[in-house]
Amino acid sequence: METDTTIPTAGTPLVEEGGVRDDAGEDTDGADDAGQDTEAREAGGAPDDTDGGGGTDGADGGWEELVTSALLGTDRRVPARLAGLPGGELPGALLDAAALHTVRRRAGLRPGPAAPPPEPAPEDHRRPLPGDARRRLDQLLAGRAAPSPSGRRGAAPDLAELLPQWLALANERGYKAPAATLPALLDAARARTDLRPQALLLAGPRGLWLARLNPEWRFALRGAGAGSSLPDPGDREGVRALWDEGLFAERVALLGAVRTEDPAAGLALLASTWSAERAEDRLMFLDSLRTGLSGADEEFLEEALGDRSRNVRATAAELLSALPASALAGRMAGRAVTCVGLDRTAESPTVTVEAPHECDSAMQRDGLAATPPAGRGERSWWLGQLVEAAPLSCWPPRFGGRGPEEIVALPVADDWQAELHAAWCRAAVRQRDAAWSRALLGSPAIPPATGPGTSSLAERAQLLSTLPAEERACWVGAFIVAHGLSEAFQLLGVCEVPWAEPLGGAVIDALDIAREAGSYPWSFSGVMGLAERCLAPEAARQLESLTARPEEADDISPGAGGYWSEAFQRLVSTLRLREAMRAELTEPAP
Repeated sequence: METDTTIPTAGTPLVEEGGVRDDAGEDTDGADDAGQDTEAREAGGAPDDTDGGGGTDGADGGWEELVTSALLGTDRRVPARLAGLPGGELPGALLDAAALHTVRRRAGLRPGPAAPPPEPAPEDHRRPLPGDARRRLDQLLAGRAAPSPSGRRGAAPDLAELLPQWLALANERGYKAPAATLPALLDAARARTDLRPQALLLAGPRGLWLARLNPEWRFALRGAGAGSSLPDPGDREGVRALWDEGLFAERVALLGAVRTEDPAAGLALLASTWSAERAEDRLMFLDSLRTGLSGADEEFLEEALGDRSRNVRATAAELLSALPASALAGRMAGRAVTCVGLDRTAESPTVTVEAPHECDSAMQRDGLAATPPAGRGERSWWLGQLVEAAPLSCWPPRFGGRGPEEIVALPVADDWQAELHAAWCRAAVRQRDAAWSRALLGSPAIPPATGPGTSSLAERAQLLSTLPAEERACWVGAFIVAHGLSEAFQLLGVCEVPWAEPLGGAVIDALDIAREAGSYPWSFSGVMGLAERCLAPEAARQLESLTARPEEADDISPGAGGYWSEAFQRLVSTLRLREAMRAELTEPAP
C-alpha cells in the first residue's frame, strides 16, 4: 500500500484510510474533503486539492479558500474542508490547515535551471599592495577614528579625509586593490563621488567585473573608463571595436586616451560617428577635444557651431576661442575692439567702452547667449561674452603697444571697469595666459577690494591656476602674510600639494598668530582641514611646539588655548599618519 508522506503540523487532522484521526488519536467524522483525499489515494490518484507534481493545487483554489476565510473570519466563511468542526476550533484549525498547505506547496516546487556561472574575473597584472598598506586601506575604508570623550572630533586624524590622498598615491605607484577589499572599495565609491575616479582605477578590471554582479555598483560601469583595460591607442582594430561597441564611459575614456597619444587620430575617430551620436553624448565627446587642442581641430569645431544642441554649440565656441589664431577668435576680436578703445583726449589715457546694442544671429552662432541671467543688463552681458571670447593678443595693438600690466592699470570710464576686468579675467583663465593673470592679480600685498583686476577671491583663485606651481605658492604665501587666513581658503585650494615653502610656513605662522589673538580654532576649521591634507609631512616637527596647552590670559576667549592645543595635536598626528602612509606604499611588495 502506498504511504502518505504529507508532513503534518501540531493539531492538524491526519488523513487515514477509514476517516480522519485527530492528534489525540480519537476518530472524527464529517470531514468530507479528507475522505475524498483518501479515496483519491486508494484509487492511485492525487487529492482533489493537489496536482500530480508534489502537492501544489492545480488551480490553487484550496489556498485561496483558506485566505478568504482568514480575511473574512471563520464565523462568516468556513472552508469546506473544515465544515464539520465545532465553531470554537475553527480558527486554530484554519491556521493548521494553512501551515500544512504551505508545506505541501513548497515540497512540490522543483528547482529551476541553474544560471550559467559568470565569466572568470580578468587578470590584473599590477603589483599587489604591501602588507602594511593593505591594512591601512582597510582602516581608511572603515573610517575609524578615536572618539573624543567630549563628543568633539578631538585630536584623532580624520581618516575619511585621507582616503582620496591614499588612493591617488597608490595609483601613482602602480598598485592594485586586494580582491577581498573590492566590495568595501566599491561601497565607498558609491557613497562618495569624489572617490570614484581613483577608487575605480585602483579596483581595476576585477572591480568592474564585480560591479556587473551587483546593481548597487552600477555607477562603476558608467565610469568604467577609469578602471577598464583600454586597447593601446596604436591598436587600430581594438580601438575601432571598442569605439563601435563599448559603453559610453569606455568610449569617453578611449577618446581621451587616443587624443593624448595622437590628437589627429582622436579627432578622426570622433568625426567618423559624430552625426550618429546623441546630443548629450556629443557634448561629452566634444569636451574631450580639450586634450591636445590645436588648429587642426578648427574645421571640425567650426562645423559644430551649427549643431542642433545649444550646449554643443557653446562648447565648440569656447574651444575655438581658446585658439587665438582661429577664425572665430578673429571674429570675436573684431567685435570686441569696436566696443573697447582708448580715449587719448582726456587728461590721462582712459579706456572707453561702448557695449553692443544687439546680439545678432551671427553672434549667437559664435556662442554668445542672447538672454542674460536675472539681474544682468543685456548690453553688459553681451560685452562680457565678447571680451571673454576675444584673444588677449588683440589688446596691446588696440592700446598703443602697451603690455598687460599697463593696460590693466588704465582707468576705465563710465563705471565699466568691473565688467571689463572680470571679462579679461575669464579670458586669461580660458586662454591660460600667465602674463595677463599676473597683471590682473597684481601684488599680493594689495587688499583684494582695491586690486587691479578683480576683488573676487574665486576669480583670483582661477587666475592663480594659470601660474606655475612654485609661483602660485609664493603669491598665496605672501597674500597670507599680508592679510591673514580669513580670505585665503579659496586661494589655498588651487595650490599644489604638498604645499611648498614659503606657503607652508606662512600658514603655520598665521595659525599661531590666530591662536595668540585669542580666537577659537573652529573659526579657521576650513584652513585647518586643508592644512591636514596639504602641509608637507615634514612640517610636523615645526608644529610640535604649538601642541602644548598655553597659559590663558584674561583677555582671550575662555578655553581657547585648550582647543588650539587639541587642534594642533590633530594636525601633527595627521601629518605623521600621512608620512606613514607614504612610507607603507614605498615598501617592496611581498
